[in-house]
Amino acid sequence: MITKIYKFIFATCVICGVVSCSDFFDQESEHVIFTDNDHLNNATDTIYSVVGILNKLQAIADRTVLLGEVRGDLVDITSTANSDLRDMAQFNIGDDNRYNQPSDYYAIINNCNYFIANVDTALKNNRNEYIFMREYTAVKAIRAWTYLQLVLNYGSVPFVTEPILSKLDAEKDYPKYDLQAVCQYFINDLMPLTDRWADEYPNYGNIRDLRDGASRLLFFPVNIVLGDLNLWLASLTGSQATYREAALRYYKYISQRNGDNSSYPIGMSFYSWYPGSTTWDDTYGMFSGGDYSSETYGQNTEMITMIAGDSIRAEGNYSELRNLFYSREENDYHVSIVPSTGMINLSESQDNVCVSSTGTTYYYAPKDLTQHRTGDLRLYYCYDEGERTDRVTGERFEVSYIDKQSFQHIHIYRRAMLYLRLAEALNGAGFPRAAFSILSTGLNNEVYREAVYPYYSESDSIWISQLDFPETRYGIVTAQEFASRGSTTTSNHNTMGLHSRGSGWTPYNENYILPGTSMPVIEVPAEGEGGEGGEGGEGEETPIIVVEKDTPELIQEQQAFVDSLLLNENGLELAFEGTRFYDIMRFAFRQPNPGQYLAEKVYARRGKANSDAMRGEIKKDLTDQRNWYLQWNGQIGIK
Repeated sequence: MITKIYKFIFATCVICGVVSCSDFFDQESEHVIFTDNDHLNNATDTIYSVVGILNKLQAIADRTVLLGEVRGDLVDITSTANSDLRDMAQFNIGDDNRYNQPSDYYAIINNCNYFIANVDTALKNNRNEYIFMREYTAVKAIRAWTYLQLVLNYGSVPFVTEPILSKLDAEKDYPKYDLQAVCQYFINDLMPLTDRWADEYPNYGNIRDLRDGASRLLFFPVNIVLGDLNLWLASLTGSQATYREAALRYYKYISQRNGDNSSYPIGMSFYSWYPGSTTWDDTYGMFSGGDYSSETYGQNTEMITMIAGDSIRAEGNYSELRNLFYSREENDYHVSIVPSTGMINLSESQDNVCVSSTGTTYYYAPKDLTQHRTGDLRLYYCYDEGERTDRVTGERFEVSYIDKQSFQHIHIYRRAMLYLRLAEALNGAGFPRAAFSILSTGLNNEVYREAVYPYYSESDSIWISQLDFPETRYGIVTAQEFASRGSTTTSNHNTMGLHSRGSGWTPYNENYILPGTSMPVIEVPAEGEGGEGGEGGEGEETPIIVVEKDTPELIQEQQAFVDSLLLNENGLELAFEGTRFYDIMRFAFRQPNPGQYLAEKVYARRGKANSDAMRGEIKKDLTDQRNWYLQWNGQIGIK
């Protein structure tokens, strides 16, 4: 798709190749697209330059997922995996590893730097509207996101914000920036754009191979990138104010995604058991409530940002993720990546709460089910395994299918990820009750009034009220609506707890309760009504009486509890999507001993009982934070 457009660019623009003696700027292909007068002031050159940057992103798309997933605890490597992938899993990535190519990141950055330095942002049309500010903002967001990926993987990187166009430029001694410095720089760089341009995107119409022709999906929303930058910075510094800024940025995207006075609710995509399930099988006992990995674009669909991949291998930027995660003819049905024991244990450890058709009684699904149906059901619905017969030898061999990586394009941001990071930011900002609500019931202004405002100071309540979730646009799904498999009685009932997407009706889970609170009262069914199931949580509804505000000690206890739930929920919801190692890293920064915390998580990849064996297999001591990062030729990385 983009490759074909990019080839057209070469025929219509003057190309400048970078001659460099500095290895990490050495590229066989050209770095910078520019015009004869070194200024981007017409639509053709400007659009082609942006598309050229999108093309460069394709080179890092696969490794963005692989570096974030293979080094975590939720996947394992099969015997058919290539040596570079195996070395990645063992934290043994050498200079010649195919996934260790920082020049690909700098190719994106250098193109962005050139565009930013040369685009005519003052140019207006005959309606006095700025012509290129959408592209300018989009490119700045791409540059910030790319630098964040670079520094997350290398720890310390040469920092360049001007285009490198000559040998002399390439040989300059550029400063090294760590994660904190990168985050702070790009927060300052992007914030001036938020008032006017954060919700504006280049519109390039229909593009081949992109479902619904949504070119908007190819760009990185400024407010989400700013949310990520602030969330990482807050995790490093512990600043409550920075956590609050992260939460505000995520909320800004949610509240403005579909225009003013719109909404972007969590929705009702979930997997659950039917009320009254007794057979506990996937034919009669389960319900699939929607495909939330879809690439379709609309007001309330899941996808936010993706990197486009070519549909044909010969076109140059064909994603290999399908061949690594999914058995198919192209890989002779042999995959390289499968769910780990750690992932299976995490999924099976969850309680799954089934509710009656009336929503008034509940019971727990059994714990001894087969085919990954025990506990949370999201693993079951995105992963399948079996056997296949070799057509030549007649031998049987195992096959594996992780549906999340069966797409042509590489998914970067989606709605559930956004809400999980909002919850993480709110928890760090001092509002664990609000963060917990995103996991358990869903969040709206009614939940604020009943479960948040009464427990915090007036000033804190005033601050969080900025994150406005009106009931008219964010209605909380009821237990009966959940039990009726998504058939709501009220049109705006579109918000529920994220944990309910796979673990049943979470508000009735007796083991999923915030410290200092209790389970909600379950209404008694009206006379003549009944409910399936054995255990019940019946009782008369009583008003909530607030005795006192949450103490600092209780808030701290709640924050630690919610943090543990959030890391688990990230694993359950976002497994195999390329965020896991980065999530563990970010959560580790908030711990008294970050190295020990991260090491214990990763070493438990094959279960806690095998942690010592895993420690011996991994080539680096992960308790040392320097070993979290890649190094390259002594020029990039932490020594």
